[in-house]
Amino acid sequence: MGMMREFKEFAIKGNVVDLAVGIIIGAAFGKIVDSLVNDLVMPVVGALIGKLDFSSLFIVLGQAPAGTPATLDALKKAGVPVLAYGNFISVAVNFLILAFIIFIMVRQINRMRQETPPPAPAAPAEDVVLLREIRDSLRRG
Repeated sequence: MGMMREFKEFAIKGNVVDLAVGIIIGAAFGKIVDSLVNDLVMPVVGALIGKLDFSSLFIVLGQAPAGTPATLDALKKAGVPVLAYGNFISVAVNFLILAFIIFIMVRQINRMRQETPPPAPAAPAEDVVLLREIRDSLRRG
């Protein structure tokens, strides 16, 4: 029974719950970023460069069997070595956008966390000032 109690205490601790929430939100956020990249950014980049679908960009590194269509999926299924650099471009752009969005979010959170600087310490009471003056005069004399 002691082990179950320890596990319950561990699972209910704030850090574990925060981590679980972060993972769930991160997974949902990843889907949003994928959609942003695939549905909004990549079509614009593709229109500027002239290719709409980067995932179809590849270089065949081996001999394809006769009758195999020259598509990435067909070549991979046929076991032909393929350098799929278009997919890498898509993933790299996805990463850069995600990193930039996270940077902006962390920056804003840090700005919100910054507290106003602590107020200057209050001036000492008059009796404390007088006692300090007496102390200083006794040291000199």
